[in-house]
Amino acid sequence: MTTLERRLASITCLIRIEKVTQYMAKLFIAFCVAILCSLGLSAQVRPVGDDDTSKPRPPAPASIEAKYEGGMFGFSEKESGNLKFDDANQRLIFIGKNGREKFSLPYEAVLLVYPNSQSVTTTTGNIVRHIPLPGAGLAGLIKEKRRFLVVGYDDPDVNAKGTVSFRVENKETLEAVIHGLGSKAKLSPRGDAYYRPRNSP
Repeated sequence: MTTLERRLASITCLIRIEKVTQYMAKLFIAFCVAILCSLGLSAQVRPVGDDDTSKPRPPAPASIEAKYEGGMFGFSEKESGNLKFDDANQRLIFIGKNGREKFSLPYEAVLLVYPNSQSVTTTTGNIVRHIPLPGAGLAGLIKEKRRFLVVGYDDPDVNAKGTVSFRVENKETLEAVIHGLGSKAKLSPRGDAYYRPRNSP
């Protein structure tokens, strides 16, 4: 093969490589655009009015067992007790373990109601994983799901807003309480939450 033929072959090879590179670059750009479009669609905020409020909801019980987790001004300690709807006085009451009222939230002061949950290592898992035995560390993988009722409110007494939370064991009970409080406080539904629109009194 002559020197000229070698040069022509090299040039042809370079041209082919350049075409393949351009083609791969176009494919990569198209792939990135497709990914960004799909992310943009999935990140859109769901409209407020699209909730299915026609499905039957379980009635809210008059009183439920709950553990106060914090958030109310002047009450820093966690305590087990009961939440009670006081419709006669238009308020939600927390009754402590001694059977006495600890505090209450007027329905008109409620701004937001929604559920929350977190997975935590069980008490048994925490104990077992510290035992010096082979594989005991795997006990830390034993999880339990804790469910919470979260209520955003506007405290009229101290002119400040806050968020109070209560631990509720049963999922169905939690859903019923959220729906009941949202309805009694005349809030607007959004997914599994209720909120008070800004232009509401």
